[in-house]
Amino acid sequence: MANVDLSTYNNSWYHPGAGILKRSLWHMVNHLIFTHGLLPFSSLKIRILRWFGAKVGLGVNIKPSVNIKYPWLLELGDHVWIGEKVWIDNLAMVTIGSHVCLSQGAMLLTGNHDFSRSTFDLKVGAISLENGAWIGAKAIVCPGVLCGAHSILSVASVATKNLEAHGIYRGNPAVKVKTRTVDIPTPIP
Repeated sequence: MANVDLSTYNNSWYHPGAGILKRSLWHMVNHLIFTHGLLPFSSLKIRILRWFGAKVGLGVNIKPSVNIKYPWLLELGDHVWIGEKVWIDNLAMVTIGSHVCLSQGAMLLTGNHDFSRSTFDLKVGAISLENGAWIGAKAIVCPGVLCGAHSILSVASVATKNLEAHGIYRGNPAVKVKTRTVDIPTPIP
């Protein structure tokens, strides 16, 4: 059994996809505009995200106090809702489909550490939330997880593995407890 020795930690292999100047500028903008919460308007936030390389669809709503690590590693579909204090810690690509809801305090974590190695190596894995997924308040999606279409991760639950489409998941680690049925309204003639 090896002891952890953080003096040997080395993540020089990792590249965040942008140089130090762009990352520094984003850090300031993220603090002043996104995490600080002074600017409640989504339209300017969306424009800024696009300037920094994010792909953002139509009708996206971003509430105050949202923290995004690297916008150039973020893709948002149409009509995505991002609630207060959501943290998108995207060391790897985060792809969010259309009509996805991230409730207050939800966390998308693409990075972790290998606790089985004395060097505590960084591990990253992309996250994908398919159309209609809902991540509940203070729920966590871990690195490499795919949340299938219309899946639900309940409040304060932790997704460590892929969620099936239409599955409702709860707990830590999250387990499927039910199947979601989505009511599709009949068009009025």
